[in-house]
Amino acid sequence: MRFFKAMIITTGLGLVLTACGSKTGDPQFKYSIDEFADIEVLRYQVPGWEDLSLRQKEYIYHLCEAAKSGRDITWDQNFKYNLEIRHALEAILENKSVDRTTPEWNDFLVYAKRVFFSNGIHHHYANDKILPACPQTYFATLMDAAGVEPGRASFLLQVIYDPDLYPTLQYQGTEKDLVEASAVNFYDGVTADEVNAFYTRMENPNDPHPVSYGLNSKVVKEDGKVVEKTWKVGGIYGPALEVIIGHLEAAKAVAENDTQKKYIDELIEYYRTGDLRMWDQYNITWVADTDSDVDFVNGFVEDYDDPLGRKASWEGIVNFRDREASRRTEIISRNAQWFEDNSPVDPRFKKEEVKGVSAKVINVAVIAGDNYPATAIGINLPNADWIRKEHGSKSVTIANITDAYELASEQRPKSVLSEFAWDQAEIDLCKKYGSITDNLHTDLHECLGHGSGQLLPETPANALKEFTSTLEEARADLFGLYYVADPKLVELGLLDSPDAYKAAYMSYIRNGIMTQFSRVELGKKNTEAHMQNRKLIADWCYEHGRAENVIEKKVRDGKTYFVVNDFEKLRGLFGELLAEVQRIKSEGDYEAGKALVQNYAVNIDPQLHKEVLDRYATLELKPYRGFINPEIVPVVKDGKTVDYQIVYGDDFIAQQLYYGKKYRTLD
Repeated sequence: MRFFKAMIITTGLGLVLTACGSKTGDPQFKYSIDEFADIEVLRYQVPGWEDLSLRQKEYIYHLCEAAKSGRDITWDQNFKYNLEIRHALEAILENKSVDRTTPEWNDFLVYAKRVFFSNGIHHHYANDKILPACPQTYFATLMDAAGVEPGRASFLLQVIYDPDLYPTLQYQGTEKDLVEASAVNFYDGVTADEVNAFYTRMENPNDPHPVSYGLNSKVVKEDGKVVEKTWKVGGIYGPALEVIIGHLEAAKAVAENDTQKKYIDELIEYYRTGDLRMWDQYNITWVADTDSDVDFVNGFVEDYDDPLGRKASWEGIVNFRDREASRRTEIISRNAQWFEDNSPVDPRFKKEEVKGVSAKVINVAVIAGDNYPATAIGINLPNADWIRKEHGSKSVTIANITDAYELASEQRPKSVLSEFAWDQAEIDLCKKYGSITDNLHTDLHECLGHGSGQLLPETPANALKEFTSTLEEARADLFGLYYVADPKLVELGLLDSPDAYKAAYMSYIRNGIMTQFSRVELGKKNTEAHMQNRKLIADWCYEHGRAENVIEKKVRDGKTYFVVNDFEKLRGLFGELLAEVQRIKSEGDYEAGKALVQNYAVNIDPQLHKEVLDRYATLELKPYRGFINPEIVPVVKDGKTVDYQIVYGDDFIAQQLYYGKKYRTLD
């Protein structure tokens, strides 16, 4: 890897960003830059940037601007008053006359950081509303000093402080209506039954190419009638989408090839019209492009935040291929048919011919929208099952993000592993193989797991409704868990020991059944889809393997541990559950899926939960992590751009305020 030259660049908004002279893995690079509440903010490096051509750098620059220009969309989607609250926070933070030495200011600052991190006033993972620790009267004085209109300030303070007003982003209980009890801004004045009935009338169960109805729209009630408002130019989010289109057109002018230009044109047409058939066409063209080095995601993509699993949050990510690391995923992709054929699921639910599975390891240049500041470590798209079946899918593992997580952990003196692993043998095995097997599990999850299997012809794409996301993540995780232990991985040269997979099994059970709940407030339920999936798998296997003591609960010195005693039988349980979850998806068995989620994924044992929180507190670690982005700065000489420099900031709030000015597209 190349070293970056040390330099300081001042942006037009007064941000000072430092480009550090370091390489990937260099312990001198400081990854952790801020901590507050339950959050640690990191930064990531962009290795390989200097190896790109000037044209590729320019292409990435414009794609990154397109991604960041959708920021306001994400904020508005998360809650209808988020943007107004954010603008008030920005005004307060930019008011230099405020006394910043008081405890009340410190409490306010923590609140502001939490809101910025979550892209709104609801926790990015737990979904609950974030409440300030500073007094409401103090917050009111800050708003007044910042020039917030008094009537509006009074209303916003009520929204911010009243715990019973908009209490959760996405309601997942059974006592209330899923839509009416959710604060997410996908619906207004309608019930879950009305929304489901609205889309049921549109859907054709016999359509081999079903449209993802509702993916890019808001459903509201007008004059007593349920109607749909589309996110498009001339519709909702039109001003933001026009800015995004402008940057996409600039990117198109310097694209690597004609295929990229074609799907950029299709994406622009989709944004102009809101036509979901054009979204499908864009995905078909995009998924076929496996040769380009630079790639991106830009759009309304994932439906995790919708209580009904229909509406997609806006997100953006720009990346380029890590050629050396991609050799691993290329091996997996080439053997996709073998993995499908040897899966433990019913043959009726297997694909006879796996098409277009491509996978690579990437380095991101920006994370944006719903991917920022907290981001995934792997991506598999597109989401439409029929496109996966007929045209394939693209999978990526994000190398520089996983590197940042790992290297930041190495820079800390304490670890979750040392506290929650049963013995030194477990610690040693996880240290030796944990990183390797975690990456392989991610590869298998994204490259093959999401793209495996098929729906029966008569099964609607949204048959599992509000449980779709949790069960889909469980299916992909189980696929990865089952195959990470397969001798085929040693045969393919992806692992050098038949026992390496045991590190992945130990870590998964430990996390799924215990340590992940360091992220959940005591007394709360487990609500986030990925966390639900992990708990479902770990608890189901613990219960179904109890007779043979496959996973044993042990207590030593008042501390609880979960120890895997029989790895071969645990793999069998993973395969058994994979077969059942695939059946549920393929047949659209809503009741069976509901039972799995409600029985194993939601409720947390309060005694165990308290123990996890108490033990985690001694480690002085934050359960959630996210990132600030590096900046791509054009280098201009004699009026001509001669290069694009990657520079690294170290101030979370500074980046939020900078983005708030530069990428403000909605009011």
